[in-house]
Amino acid sequence: MRLYAVVAAGGFRRYATYRVATAAGVFTNTVFGFIMAYTYIALWDERPQLGGYDLSQAVTYVWLGQALLMTCAMMGGGFEDELIERIRTGDIAIDLYRPVDLQLWWLAGDLGRAAFHLLSRGIVPLLLGALAFDLALPSSPLPWLAFLTAVLLGVVVSFALRYLAALSAFWLMDGAGVLQITWLAGLFFSGMLLPLTLFPGALGGLARLLPWSSLLQIPADVLLGKRTGWGLVHAYAFQLGWAAALLGAGRLVQSAATRRVVVQGG
Repeated sequence: MRLYAVVAAGGFRRYATYRVATAAGVFTNTVFGFIMAYTYIALWDERPQLGGYDLSQAVTYVWLGQALLMTCAMMGGGFEDELIERIRTGDIAIDLYRPVDLQLWWLAGDLGRAAFHLLSRGIVPLLLGALAFDLALPSSPLPWLAFLTAVLLGVVVSFALRYLAALSAFWLMDGAGVLQITWLAGLFFSGMLLPLTLFPGALGGLARLLPWSSLLQIPADVLLGKRTGWGLVHAYAFQLGWAAALLGAGRLVQSAATRRVVVQGG
């Protein structure tokens, strides 16, 4: 486990070196946060309890979305492009010879990436949003601890989804298309555009059952006090279930890929 802790720390340091890109990302998240916040304000002025949120909670949801956009890699930006490239060129063979678990290696690095983005592109826009708007943020530490736990589980679910998408390159030679579909689904079904509680009928029920709801909707509801007691336990169980299922599927696909591999140029 110490090895994977070192890999996670290396992932954190790796992204910390891109200071200009991080500053640009913070600026972008903040700008889009203001745009989305005023859009939500106009919408909630017409329907004050839309989706079960009051105006303050709705605006808070916006800024939590900006905080978790890169943390949970809803639009990519993690390990997946590098893994696809290593599969395409055949360098993945070197990775398979290493005395480490391939899936855990990439997961550890992605956890380091997520930690950096949460501290940089997550906290700063949220603080700026709190200065400009009346956000419904808890004052006690327990809701924040519950929220961070939900975020961690969301990051693992996000990793498992992107890992499966990247492994498609073993057969397709280029998994970019699969990744783009995964990112689009993530933006829509995570609640990034609108809370899933606003989705009508069967679509809303389906959206809340899909794994992408673990990335934003569940962590946001935990912080906003919508998930407490057994509801919080159910939320964690939902995230853990999807994480276990998707990581297990990644194991099966990885096993099949290493038994029958056709690598371009390798």
